[in-house]
Formats: sequence, C-alpha cells, structure tokens
Amino acid sequence: MPHYLYKAMDAAGELVPGNMEAANVPDLELRLGRMGLDLIDYTVTRTRTLALGRRKVTRADIINFCFHMEQMTGAGVPVLEGLGDLRDSMEQHPRFREIITSLIESIEGGSQLSQALQAHPEVFDRTFTSLVHAGEQSGRITDVFKNLADSLKWQDELAARTRKILTYPAVVAVVVIAVTFFLMIYLVPQLTAFIRNMGGSLPLHTRALIFVSGVFIRWWHVILAAPVLAWLGLRWRLRRSGAARRRWDALLLRAWLVGPVLHKIILARFATYFALMYAAGIPVLECLRLSEGIAGNRAVAEGFKRAAQLIAEGASVASAFQHTGIFPPLVVRMLKVGETTGALDRALRNVSYFYDREVKDMTDRAQAMMEPAMTVILGLLLGWIMLSVLGPVYDTIGNIRL
Repeated sequence: MPHYLYKAMDAAGELVPGNMEAANVPDLELRLGRMGLDLIDYTVTRTRTLALGRRKVTRADIINFCFHMEQMTGAGVPVLEGLGDLRDSMEQHPRFREIITSLIESIEGGSQLSQALQAHPEVFDRTFTSLVHAGEQSGRITDVFKNLADSLKWQDELAARTRKILTYPAVVAVVVIAVTFFLMIYLVPQLTAFIRNMGGSLPLHTRALIFVSGVFIRWWHVILAAPVLAWLGLRWRLRRSGAARRRWDALLLRAWLVGPVLHKIILARFATYFALMYAAGIPVLECLRLSEGIAGNRAVAEGFKRAAQLIAEGASVASAFQHTGIFPPLVVRMLKVGETTGALDRALRNVSYFYDREVKDMTDRAQAMMEPAMTVILGLLLGWIMLSVLGPVYDTIGNIRL
C-alpha cells in the first residue's frame, strides 16, 4: 500500500500536513474525511524513504493511550468516541494518529477494540491485546487500562534506572580507552626512547609496557575493530541459532553482577504481568503462554513452557514452578500462599514489589561502585606506566651515585 504526503484543511480552515497509507487517492480522501479533513494536495512517496523520517510510537505514547482510554471508559464514554477524541489530539504525532484512525475504522467495520489492536503488533503486543480482550469480556476494561498504564510506567522507570546505570560506566570506559590509546601510541614511545638511550637492562614490567605499546601502534585498527566485529558476529549467530540464543541467555543469568539483576528484573516483569492477566480473567495456561513473550530470555521462557506442561498434566501452580528450577523459593512460596488463599494475583503483586525494590537497591549499589572501580582501573594503568618509566630512571641515577 503506497504512502501519501498530504496537505489537508480542517473545519477551522487551517492547513494540516501529514502522511498516511491508502490504497489510492479516493481511499486517502475517505480516510481524511473520517478525520474531519479535506484533501488539498498530496505526493506519493516510497515506504522506505518515508519511514526514515517517521516518529516512532514510544512507550510514553502507549501510556498516554492507556491513561486516556481509562479516563474515557471510566466516565462512560463509548470506546469509539474516546478514540476519536484521542485522534484529534494527535496533530504532532502523525504516525500514532494514523494508527488511531485505523483502530476507529476497524471498530466502525464491526471489530472489537482488541481485534483492532491486533492489526498493529509492532505497537500493541500480544499481552496488551489479550488483556484488553479479557477486559472486554469481563466488563472491566477501565481497570485493565489503569493496570496497563501503571505497569508500563513501572517498565519506563525501570528502563530509565538501567540507562542511568549504564551511561556513567560507558562514558568512563570511553575516556579510559581514549587515554590508553593516547598513552600507548603517543606518550610511551617517546618515554621508551629516552629510557633506551640511558642504557642498561630494563626490568620485566618496562619490557612488557614497551611490548604492549608496540602492539597498539601496529594493530590499533584491529584492536578497535575486533570488539565491534565480535559483537556483530555474536548477534548474527544468536539470530540464526535457537540453541546458541538459549545458551547465551542461560549464561547471562549466571553472569557475575549482571545475572542476579537481570534475573530479578525478569521475575518482577513476569509477576506484574501474570498478576494483571490472572486478575483480568485469563486462564493460567494462557497467562504462561503469553509470559513466554514478555520474558525476553529464552531460558526463562522455556521454564514457563515446562511449568505450563506440568500444570496441564495436573500439577499445582507452585509445584510446577518449583520443578522448573528457575524460580527462587520466594516466588514458589508466594505462589503456594496465593493458591491456598485464592488470591494468586495479590501474591504475585507482592513478589513484583519485592523484586522491584531489590532491583532498585542493587542498581543503586552498582552505580555507587562504578565510580571508584573506574578510578582504580585508570589509576592502576597510570601507575604501571609511571613505574615502568621512572623505575629505570631511578636505577640509572642510583648507579651514577655509586
């Protein structure tokens, strides 16, 4: 379907530029007419060229969508009218406005909101659409949108904390690498030339420094390109091989410092969404099937699949999770309590709260450790260079005094 760059006029007589997919020009006019716009001019453009300049639908946009729909449905406004109001407020976001228009057209054609959302999996994933469908069936669509907004806000805060942790060490690492290249390629060769002119035998750490400096001078392009090529090769391998991706994901869960934080993040996300789905009336087996997609880790997703198989064979939820081997005793214990009391969703929310707090504490501690760790690394590097350079100088001065 071609894309059109258009200029249209609204009811107030103001020009509204934008872009939209349409089968042909009459279809474009029909779509704009449903938005209350009259087509003035248009240009056909290729999809690839247009996609480069299109604004992506972010998590903040979806949070705003959930909040708006929660307010509208809670006030008794029909879904179609609520979507129309939201579409009219999207002048600055043509891409999302286009998606909302598509939702309106699908609902006008007889589809439910959840069915219309399924036509845009790049924006609304399976878990999102399943929760909306469960809310439609149970009559609790307002609660579903509220819970979705809260959950997406929690994910946004978690992503912000993760970026905050990674930004500082990334900047410091770049500085350390730049300083290392400067020292090894420019400064050390000048100092080693001075040391060699003094004569005498050089200590082992000085010879090691000269050797490392030579490696940097001869192979600097390889040193810079090797990590990039290794990362690209690893990504290609993980995309092509499911077994390699499974082993890599399992290795990440066991990695020092990173593994425990990642494991708790996955468990907190699972507990949050499982509680949402279970409270919305989605069966346990369907909750586990959808949880495979939100895990983001192949090893954990296979654990969900094994748990679903055990539950289908008659095992309890707590017993099935215990036998997978990837859920800690806290999760199993809370699930057992939730099954006994009939409040499984509340128990999972407690698990989510506990792990969310642990992740926050662990990330704060990790961030506090990053600065002294990077300082120590840079200090050791400079100390090695100074010792290797000044050591022979002091030895030569000592020999002169003798």
